[in-house]
Amino acid sequence: MDHLLAEIRGCTTCAKHLPLGPRPVVAAHPNSRILVIGQAPGTRVHATGIPWNDPSGKRLRSWLQVTDAQFYNPELFGIVPMGFCYPGKGTSGDLPPRTECAPQWHPPLLEQMPHVKLTLLIGMYAQRYYLGDKAGATLTETVRDQDLESPYFCLPHPSPRNIRWLKRNDWFEINQVPVLQARVAELLIS
Repeated sequence: MDHLLAEIRGCTTCAKHLPLGPRPVVAAHPNSRILVIGQAPGTRVHATGIPWNDPSGKRLRSWLQVTDAQFYNPELFGIVPMGFCYPGKGTSGDLPPRTECAPQWHPPLLEQMPHVKLTLLIGMYAQRYYLGDKAGATLTETVRDQDLESPYFCLPHPSPRNIRWLKRNDWFEINQVPVLQARVAELLIS
C-alpha cells in the first residue's frame, strides 16, 4: 500500500490540465473500514494536502458523527476522490473531477483495502461511476431512493453551495443521516 500511495502522490498524468499543478490527495490503509469517495479536492485541500479540510469536510464529519481524529485515521476511513487533484474553477464552482484518476487508481487501491464494509458515494460523479444505471436520473432520486443497508451509501455533496438542496430536501438530514451515523458507529466499534 505504501508503494501505491507514493505512486499516486507522484502522479502527473493530467498535469497540463491542472491550473495549480498536480497534488494528488488520498488517504488509505489496508485496514480501512469505511471508504469515502467524493469529487475532487478544492483549493484549500490542495493547499494543505489534507482531504476534506474545509467547510464541506466539517459538515461531512458532522453527518458521520465522528471526530477529526477518527476521520483522519486511515485505518478507519479511506479517502479516495474521483479526481485526486484540484481540477480548476468553473462557472458555478469547481470543474468536474478529472476522468483519468478513477480508472487508473481506484482498482489497485480497492484491491488493497479488503476490509471496507461501507463506501460513501458523495455527489453524482461518484454515484454514477459506481452505481452505473442503478443511479437515479438526478442526485435527489439517487439519494432518496437508495437502499440504506447497501454497502454503498449515497450522499449529496456537503458543500456550503448545497444549502438550498439541503433545505428543500430536509428528509435527508432527518431520515437518512441518523441511519448513516448508526452504520458508521457500528463499524468504528467493531
